[in-house]
Amino acid sequence: MTYADFLTRLNPKAMIVPSGAKIKMKDFDPDYTGNFQKSEAQELLQIGVKELAKYQDILYAQDTYALLIILQALDAAGKDGTIKHVMSGINPQGCQVFSFKAPSAEELDHDYLWRSFKALPERGRIGIFNRSYYEEVLVVRVHPELLAKQKLPPQTKDKHIWQQRFEEINNFEKYLVNNGIIVLKFFLNLSKEEQKKRFLKRIDLPEKNWKFSSSDVKERQFWDEYMQAYEDVFNHTSTEWAPWHIIPADHKWFTRIAVGYFIYQKLKSLNLAYPKVSEEHYAQLLKAKEILETEEG
Repeated sequence: MTYADFLTRLNPKAMIVPSGAKIKMKDFDPDYTGNFQKSEAQELLQIGVKELAKYQDILYAQDTYALLIILQALDAAGKDGTIKHVMSGINPQGCQVFSFKAPSAEELDHDYLWRSFKALPERGRIGIFNRSYYEEVLVVRVHPELLAKQKLPPQTKDKHIWQQRFEEINNFEKYLVNNGIIVLKFFLNLSKEEQKKRFLKRIDLPEKNWKFSSSDVKERQFWDEYMQAYEDVFNHTSTEWAPWHIIPADHKWFTRIAVGYFIYQKLKSLNLAYPKVSEEHYAQLLKAKEILETEEG
Protein backbone atom coordinates (compact mmCIF):
# COMPACT_ATOMS: atom_id res chain seq x y z
CA MET A 1 0.00 0.00 0.00
CA THR A 2 1.29 3.47 -0.89
CA TYR A 3 0.67 6.68 0.99
CA ALA A 4 -1.64 7.71 -1.87
CA ASP A 5 -3.78 4.67 -1.11
CA PHE A 6 -3.69 5.60 2.56
CA LEU A 7 -5.16 9.02 1.81
CA THR A 8 -8.23 7.54 0.14
CA ARG A 9 -9.12 5.60 3.30
CA LEU A 10 -7.94 7.88 6.09
CA ASN A 11 -10.52 10.67 5.64
CA PRO A 12 -8.16 13.31 7.09
CA LYS A 13 -10.75 16.09 7.02
CA ALA A 14 -12.68 14.25 9.74
CA MET A 15 -9.72 14.81 12.10
CA ILE A 16 -9.09 18.50 11.39
CA VAL A 17 -10.96 21.28 13.21
CA PRO A 18 -11.86 23.90 10.57
CA SER A 19 -11.00 27.51 11.34
CA GLY A 20 -13.98 29.30 12.88
CA ALA A 21 -15.91 26.07 13.48
CA LYS A 22 -17.70 25.31 16.74
CA ILE A 23 -17.12 21.64 17.44
CA LYS A 24 -18.24 19.31 20.20
CA MET A 25 -15.88 16.70 21.61
CA LYS A 26 -18.63 14.08 21.53
CA ASP A 27 -18.55 14.25 17.73
CA PHE A 28 -14.98 12.86 17.62
CA ASP A 29 -14.76 9.12 18.20
CA PRO A 30 -11.61 8.04 20.12
CA ASP A 31 -12.17 4.47 18.86
CA TYR A 32 -12.10 5.38 15.16
CA THR A 33 -9.64 3.41 13.01
CA GLY A 34 -10.60 4.51 9.51
CA ASN A 35 -11.42 0.99 8.31
CA PHE A 36 -7.80 -0.02 8.78
CA GLN A 37 -6.68 -3.25 10.37
CA LYS A 38 -3.91 -3.51 12.95
CA SER A 39 -2.11 -5.94 10.65
CA GLU A 40 -1.69 -3.12 8.10
CA ALA A 41 -0.41 -0.61 10.63
CA GLN A 42 3.21 -1.77 10.85
CA GLU A 43 3.65 -1.70 7.08
CA LEU A 44 2.12 1.78 6.87
CA LEU A 45 4.18 3.06 9.76
CA GLN A 46 7.40 1.85 8.12
CA ILE A 47 6.44 3.56 4.85
CA GLY A 48 5.75 6.73 6.81
CA VAL A 49 9.02 6.54 8.72
CA LYS A 50 10.98 6.29 5.45
CA GLU A 51 9.06 9.19 3.90
CA LEU A 52 9.63 11.38 6.96
CA ALA A 53 13.34 10.56 6.97
CA LYS A 54 13.58 11.62 3.33
CA TYR A 55 11.77 14.92 3.84
CA GLN A 56 13.58 15.69 7.08
CA ASP A 57 16.92 15.34 5.29
CA ILE A 58 15.83 17.89 2.67
CA LEU A 59 14.37 20.18 5.37
CA TYR A 60 17.73 20.15 7.14
CA ALA A 61 19.72 20.77 3.98
CA GLN A 62 17.47 23.58 2.71
CA ASP A 63 17.66 25.37 6.09
CA THR A 64 14.64 27.60 5.37
CA TYR A 65 11.73 26.15 7.34
CA ALA A 66 11.38 24.62 10.78
CA LEU A 67 8.53 22.37 11.88
CA LEU A 68 7.05 22.67 15.36
CA ILE A 69 4.90 19.68 16.36
CA ILE A 70 2.66 20.16 19.39
CA LEU A 71 1.28 17.10 21.16
CA GLN A 72 -1.49 17.59 23.72
CA ALA A 73 -3.44 14.88 25.51
CA LEU A 74 -4.66 13.62 28.83
CA ASP A 75 -2.50 11.12 30.71
CA ALA A 76 -1.89 7.71 29.08
CA ALA A 77 -2.97 8.83 25.61
CA GLY A 78 0.35 7.75 24.09
CA LYS A 79 2.32 10.92 23.44
CA ASP A 80 5.71 9.39 24.26
CA GLY A 81 5.02 6.26 22.21
CA THR A 82 3.86 8.34 19.26
CA ILE A 83 7.09 10.35 19.30
CA LYS A 84 9.20 7.20 19.65
CA HIS A 85 7.58 5.29 16.79
CA VAL A 86 6.72 8.03 14.28
CA MET A 87 10.09 9.76 14.53
CA SER A 88 12.16 6.55 14.71
CA GLY A 89 13.83 7.14 11.32
CA ILE A 90 14.66 10.80 11.84
CA ASN A 91 18.29 11.91 12.13
CA PRO A 92 18.67 12.92 15.81
CA GLN A 93 20.69 15.99 14.75
CA GLY A 94 17.61 17.35 13.03
CA CYS A 95 15.04 16.79 15.75
CA GLN A 96 14.60 18.04 19.32
CA VAL A 97 11.96 17.16 21.92
CA PHE A 98 10.89 19.29 24.88
CA SER A 99 8.58 18.07 27.62
CA PHE A 100 6.93 20.88 29.56
CA LYS A 101 6.28 20.20 33.22
CA ALA A 102 5.04 22.57 35.93
CA PRO A 103 6.84 25.92 35.50
CA SER A 104 9.91 26.60 37.61
CA ALA A 105 10.41 29.66 39.81
CA GLU A 106 12.45 31.27 37.03
CA GLU A 107 9.74 30.56 34.45
CA LEU A 108 7.06 32.02 36.71
CA ASP A 109 9.06 35.24 36.77
CA HIS A 110 8.53 35.55 33.01
CA ASP A 111 5.50 35.65 30.74
CA TYR A 112 3.87 32.29 30.03
CA LEU A 113 5.26 32.02 26.48
CA TRP A 114 8.86 32.70 27.49
CA ARG A 115 9.94 29.11 28.00
CA SER A 116 8.35 28.12 24.68
CA PHE A 117 10.24 30.85 22.82
CA LYS A 118 13.50 29.43 24.17
CA ALA A 119 12.64 25.93 22.94
CA LEU A 120 11.61 26.77 19.37
CA PRO A 121 13.35 24.69 16.67
CA GLU A 122 16.03 26.22 14.49
CA ARG A 123 15.55 26.42 10.74
CA GLY A 124 16.02 23.02 9.16
CA ARG A 125 14.93 21.16 12.28
CA ILE A 126 11.83 19.49 13.66
CA GLY A 127 10.86 20.48 17.19
CA ILE A 128 8.38 18.51 19.28
CA PHE A 129 6.57 19.95 22.29
CA ASN A 130 5.29 17.17 24.56
CA ARG A 131 2.62 19.38 26.13
CA SER A 132 3.08 23.06 25.44
CA TYR A 133 1.93 26.61 26.13
CA TYR A 134 -1.60 25.26 25.70
CA GLU A 135 -1.33 24.04 29.30
CA GLU A 136 -1.91 27.70 30.17
CA VAL A 137 -5.49 27.48 28.89
CA LEU A 138 -6.06 23.89 29.97
CA VAL A 139 -4.50 22.84 33.29
CA VAL A 140 -4.41 26.41 34.57
CA ARG A 141 -8.07 26.84 33.64
CA VAL A 142 -9.13 23.62 35.32
CA HIS A 143 -7.04 24.51 38.38
CA PRO A 144 -7.48 28.28 38.96
CA GLU A 145 -5.13 28.17 41.95
CA LEU A 146 -2.26 27.85 39.46
CA LEU A 147 -3.17 31.20 37.95
CA ALA A 148 -2.68 32.85 41.34
CA LYS A 149 0.99 31.77 41.27
CA GLN A 150 1.73 33.54 38.01
CA LYS A 151 2.33 36.99 39.54
CA LEU A 152 0.12 38.71 37.01
CA PRO A 153 -1.23 42.23 37.50
CA PRO A 154 -4.52 41.94 39.45
CA GLN A 155 -6.61 43.55 36.71
CA THR A 156 -5.69 40.77 34.25
CA LYS A 157 -7.09 37.96 36.40
CA ASP A 158 -10.72 38.28 35.36
CA LYS A 159 -13.11 36.24 33.24
CA HIS A 160 -11.63 37.66 30.05
CA ILE A 161 -8.17 36.17 30.57
CA TRP A 162 -8.88 33.00 28.59
CA GLN A 163 -10.13 34.87 25.54
CA GLN A 164 -7.09 37.12 25.83
CA ARG A 165 -4.76 34.13 25.91
CA PHE A 166 -6.47 32.53 22.92
CA GLU A 167 -5.80 35.71 20.95
CA GLU A 168 -2.19 35.87 22.15
CA ILE A 169 -1.57 32.25 21.18
CA ASN A 170 -3.13 32.75 17.75
CA ASN A 171 -0.94 35.81 17.18
CA PHE A 172 2.14 33.94 18.42
CA GLU A 173 1.53 31.06 16.02
CA LYS A 174 0.82 33.43 13.15
CA TYR A 175 4.16 35.12 13.88
CA LEU A 176 5.93 31.75 13.83
CA VAL A 177 4.37 30.66 10.54
CA ASN A 178 5.15 34.03 8.95
CA ASN A 179 8.78 33.44 9.88
CA GLY A 180 8.97 29.93 8.44
CA ILE A 181 8.28 27.94 11.63
CA ILE A 182 5.36 25.73 10.61
CA VAL A 183 3.04 24.78 13.50
CA LEU A 184 1.39 21.35 13.48
CA LYS A 185 -0.93 20.66 16.42
CA PHE A 186 -2.24 17.27 17.57
CA PHE A 187 -4.65 16.30 20.32
CA LEU A 188 -4.57 12.57 21.06
CA ASN A 189 -8.21 11.88 21.82
CA LEU A 190 -8.39 9.08 24.41
CA SER A 191 -11.67 7.78 25.87
CA LYS A 192 -12.18 7.68 29.62
CA GLU A 193 -12.69 3.89 29.47
CA GLU A 194 -9.41 3.31 27.62
CA GLN A 195 -7.53 5.57 30.01
CA LYS A 196 -8.77 3.44 32.90
CA LYS A 197 -7.51 0.26 31.17
CA ARG A 198 -4.08 1.80 30.60
CA PHE A 199 -3.85 3.05 34.19
CA LEU A 200 -4.66 -0.42 35.50
CA LYS A 201 -2.03 -1.91 33.19
CA ARG A 202 0.57 0.50 34.56
CA ILE A 203 -0.31 -0.66 38.07
CA ASP A 204 -0.39 -4.39 37.27
CA LEU A 205 2.84 -4.60 35.25
CA PRO A 206 6.02 -3.99 37.27
CA GLU A 207 7.88 -2.64 34.24
CA LYS A 208 5.20 0.05 33.85
CA ASN A 209 4.87 1.03 37.52
CA TRP A 210 7.22 3.96 37.05
CA LYS A 211 4.78 5.55 34.58
CA PHE A 212 1.97 5.75 37.13
CA SER A 213 1.44 8.50 39.67
CA SER A 214 -1.38 8.90 42.19
CA SER A 215 -1.90 12.38 40.74
CA ASP A 216 -3.05 10.71 37.50
CA VAL A 217 -6.16 9.42 39.25
CA LYS A 218 -6.77 12.79 40.89
CA GLU A 219 -6.65 14.53 37.51
CA ARG A 220 -9.05 11.94 36.10
CA GLN A 221 -11.70 13.33 38.45
CA PHE A 222 -11.65 16.52 36.37
CA TRP A 223 -12.33 14.70 33.10
CA ASP A 224 -15.44 16.70 32.17
CA GLU A 225 -13.74 20.00 32.99
CA TYR A 226 -10.79 19.08 30.78
CA MET A 227 -13.06 18.09 27.91
CA GLN A 228 -14.82 21.44 28.15
CA ALA A 229 -11.50 23.28 28.28
CA TYR A 230 -10.18 21.39 25.24
CA GLU A 231 -13.37 22.06 23.33
CA ASP A 232 -12.97 25.77 24.01
CA VAL A 233 -9.33 25.64 22.92
CA PHE A 234 -10.21 23.99 19.61
CA ASN A 235 -13.02 26.43 18.91
CA HIS A 236 -10.80 29.45 19.50
CA THR A 237 -7.32 28.42 18.34
CA SER A 238 -7.82 26.20 15.30
CA THR A 239 -6.79 28.65 12.60
CA GLU A 240 -6.02 28.56 8.90
CA TRP A 241 -2.31 28.86 9.67
CA ALA A 242 -2.28 26.36 12.56
CA PRO A 243 -5.33 24.06 12.64
CA TRP A 244 -5.90 21.44 15.32
CA HIS A 245 -5.86 17.73 14.47
CA ILE A 246 -7.98 15.57 16.78
CA ILE A 247 -6.46 12.10 16.49
CA PRO A 248 -8.33 9.00 17.77
CA ALA A 249 -6.13 7.48 20.48
CA ASP A 250 -7.90 4.36 21.76
CA HIS A 251 -5.78 2.29 19.35
CA LYS A 252 -2.12 3.26 19.51
CA TRP A 253 -1.32 1.71 16.15
CA PHE A 254 -3.85 3.97 14.42
CA THR A 255 -2.72 7.05 16.34
CA ARG A 256 0.82 6.56 15.09
CA ILE A 257 0.01 6.09 11.41
CA ALA A 258 -2.39 9.06 11.46
CA VAL A 259 0.08 11.43 13.12
CA GLY A 260 2.84 10.23 10.80
CA TYR A 261 0.68 10.84 7.79
CA PHE A 262 -0.18 14.43 8.75
CA ILE A 263 3.49 15.26 9.38
CA TYR A 264 4.38 13.76 6.00
CA GLN A 265 1.64 15.77 4.26
CA LYS A 266 2.79 19.01 5.87
CA LEU A 267 6.42 18.50 4.88
CA LYS A 268 5.40 17.51 1.36
CA SER A 269 3.30 20.68 1.01
CA LEU A 270 6.36 22.88 1.61
CA ASN A 271 7.85 21.90 -1.78
CA LEU A 272 11.22 21.28 -0.17
CA ALA A 273 14.32 20.91 -2.34
CA TYR A 274 18.02 20.39 -1.81
CA PRO A 275 19.87 23.70 -2.27
CA LYS A 276 21.56 24.26 -5.63
CA VAL A 277 25.18 25.34 -5.47
CA SER A 278 26.50 28.36 -7.32
CA GLU A 279 28.51 28.02 -10.53
CA GLU A 280 31.64 28.97 -8.60
CA HIS A 281 30.95 26.28 -5.98
CA TYR A 282 30.25 23.69 -8.69
CA ALA A 283 33.53 24.54 -10.38
CA GLN A 284 35.29 23.92 -7.07
CA LEU A 285 33.57 20.54 -6.82
CA LEU A 286 34.81 19.55 -10.27
CA LYS A 287 38.31 20.66 -9.36
CA ALA A 288 38.20 18.60 -6.15
CA LYS A 289 36.95 15.61 -8.14
CA GLU A 290 39.81 15.96 -10.60
CA ILE A 291 42.37 16.07 -7.75
CA LEU A 292 40.87 13.01 -6.08
CA GLU A 293 40.71 10.98 -9.31
CA THR A 294 44.36 11.73 -10.19
CA GLU A 295 45.60 10.92 -6.70
CA GLU A 296 48.19 8.14 -6.61
CA GLY A 297 47.59 5.00 -4.57
